[in-house]
Amino acid sequence: MKIVVTNDDGYDQPGLAALVAAATALGDVRVVAPATPQSNVGHRVTMRESIRVDRFDGKTHVVHATPADCTRLAVKQLVPDVDWLFAGINLGANLGSDVYQSGTVAAAREAAILGIRAVAVSQYIARDWTVDWPAAQAQTARCLATILETPLGPGQFWNINLPSPITAAAALEFRLCPLDTNPHRYQFVQDDGAYRYKGTIHDRPRTAASDVDICFGGKIAVTRLEI
Repeated sequence: MKIVVTNDDGYDQPGLAALVAAATALGDVRVVAPATPQSNVGHRVTMRESIRVDRFDGKTHVVHATPADCTRLAVKQLVPDVDWLFAGINLGANLGSDVYQSGTVAAAREAAILGIRAVAVSQYIARDWTVDWPAAQAQTARCLATILETPLGPGQFWNINLPSPITAAAALEFRLCPLDTNPHRYQFVQDDGAYRYKGTIHDRPRTAASDVDICFGGKIAVTRLEI
């Protein structure tokens, strides 16, 4: 099985390395990831400019463009025999309406658009907690081993969110759940003639059994999304 791994935090980030390590037991891994951080770019694609790609070795391509561009180049040019695309592990959750602004989720969505099975993986960060990447790797590997055996329909892909804090020891329970549809509670604060976003993810509203509720409750939230 040929797997492409990408992200939106940049090719040199620990979340990408953790996902590569989790994916290695499942197949032949290729990295096609952004050269620079691309968080919150959503599903932006490059149509009118050329895209520079640096090849670091036989299995790593660094793309000077967006996560969705990485997927497009991987599927159409760099790894045309890809079977699965994994995006992540994102530094921060992608729950509820976050999936529309997330570059990580966009990379997986673009794969689904192109007919390739895909998974986006993100790590929620609780207050006063530093991400334990070996734990994220271990929990992701366990979850992927099961999720990849669960059928996906045309145009569907997986969105996985790890809770926090977590350890590598015991396997966390995961739940299939829908996206939360509650609006974010945030505001803009005027600051010297400009406006600055002010909000927090930790106390966001949630619906029982939704992805926000499951993840914040200490379980892995797994959502089947559609294009």
